[in-house]
Amino acid sequence: MAGHGSLGDGAPTSPLPAGPYLGETPQYPGPGWREPPGASGAPRARGRNRPRRRHRWLGRTVAVLLGLALIGVLALTGLLLITPSVGDAQARTQQLDRLHHAAYPGPPVPDRFAASLVSTEDHRFYSEPGIDPFAIARLIGGRLSGRPDQGGATLYQQLAKMLYTPGRSGFTVEAEQVGLGIKLDLAYSKPQILQMYANVAYFGNSYYGLGAASCGYFGVAPARLSWPQAAMLAGLVQAPTADDPITHFAAARARQAHVLGRLAATGMLSPAEAASAYRQPLELVGGRPGTCAPSAR
Repeated sequence: MAGHGSLGDGAPTSPLPAGPYLGETPQYPGPGWREPPGASGAPRARGRNRPRRRHRWLGRTVAVLLGLALIGVLALTGLLLITPSVGDAQARTQQLDRLHHAAYPGPPVPDRFAASLVSTEDHRFYSEPGIDPFAIARLIGGRLSGRPDQGGATLYQQLAKMLYTPGRSGFTVEAEQVGLGIKLDLAYSKPQILQMYANVAYFGNSYYGLGAASCGYFGVAPARLSWPQAAMLAGLVQAPTADDPITHFAAARARQAHVLGRLAATGMLSPAEAASAYRQPLELVGGRPGTCAPSAR
């Protein structure tokens, strides 16, 4: 009988412990044995390929981003070419004011209303070129994923909707508003945009224009609006019928709270000032648009 450490024919074996391959005891390599080609170099080859794969991935990503940027530039250029001129924006504003029996030009836009409107509707208004790329990307992402409208229309686009595409909707109309918004930014100053917007915006309860809404709801000229009153009027432009404070007071107050919160978030008011403004009385008077005594800003 063969003893430990030898086979039946007397060939020597190695007492190595079981290897990692299914518990088998590996045979000791005999004379002339060579490692299979590439066996020892495979891990090192994989390590060398990692930077190459990373560089390829980075290159493809950059190429895709550059392609998307080029498509965006071409799309915007096309919109600017096919959309009409906005040189008649002020004339259109005047026509709408006459149609709605509103004064033209309306009273100057007071600071409190301007701050409330910008903070709520378009907080990048003073720095954007008529469009907000971040809001547009959010809107497109929401459309592609089936989420509800995420919002993305700047004050320029909202003004374009009121002046050039009233009553129309759809993707092509929204694209047209983007082009018109850029043109409005190029043609008019920020104060002029705010003035036209305030002149033609609808505030519910048959009030067109900031002057009619300020006098109709609160009995004061726009220049005399308090922070809570300015915040409520700025909140009305999104849903003027649903948030009408005369017929839907609770909804109007909720919207007012949102606007005051945005004023605090953008640094126009401190949180304490916003909370104090919400507690102040609104002094609603209701009624029809009337004539308010002019007041210094």
